Amino acid sequence: MIDVILCDDHALIRRGIRDTLSDASDIRVVGEAGDYGELRVLMRNLAVAGAAAGEVRAACCDVLLLDINLPGRSGLDALHALKDEGSAVKVLVVSMYPEDQYAIRALRAGAFGYVNKGGDPQLLVQAVRTVSQGRKYVTPEIAQMLVESLTAPESVSPHSKLSDRELQTLVMIASGKRLADIAEDLTLSPKTVSVYRARVLEKLGLANNSELTVYAIRNGLVGE
Repeated sequence: MIDVILCDDHALIRRGIRDTLSDASDIRVVGEAGDYGELRVLMRNLAVAGAAAGEVRAACCDVLLLDINLPGRSGLDALHALKDEGSAVKVLVVSMYPEDQYAIRALRAGAFGYVNKGGDPQLLVQAVRTVSQGRKYVTPEIAQMLVESLTAPESVSPHSKLSDRELQTLVMIASGKRLADIAEDLTLSPKTVSVYRARVLEKLGLANNSELTVYAIRNGLVGE
């Protein structure tokens, strides 16, 4: 049996994923979390419960399904933290963002795979099974991007040089969110978000939010 934890800040999304996985007889969801803090508490409690039951296993679950856009510490932050701790949990990122925005970043941060929420639900089941075996799960699109990143490093786009949080700020501003809204969503101060915005503008050579939005649209970071 493959034990899975879901971490997404939208209960409706978690329910949809749970329903999809429930159709697979070899997969069971053992816990859900809405943000990084809840995830850490859940993982700790499952580990304690497993130890009390006499279970001998390297991690509290086999696969963690993790969203990128979490309040407070993002999914990428969580990935980096788990990697730094040497956690044995295999992470499958399930995000609404297109592969070309975050897939390679997630894989470099330690994820075993990346699946878009808008994709075929059966691909999610396949991805969970693949990752649970310790193998990477990548779509043909991601595989192509990985090849291109290795063979043509000189063509790397300017936004690929942004930090994870800077890219997240860029996408949210280009999606029409105000700095105050972004600060609330990310559990940051407006001043901190303003600093991220300033860094994005400087690194991309842009002057204002309008130019930033145009850049994001032209590079496929947001829809038109």
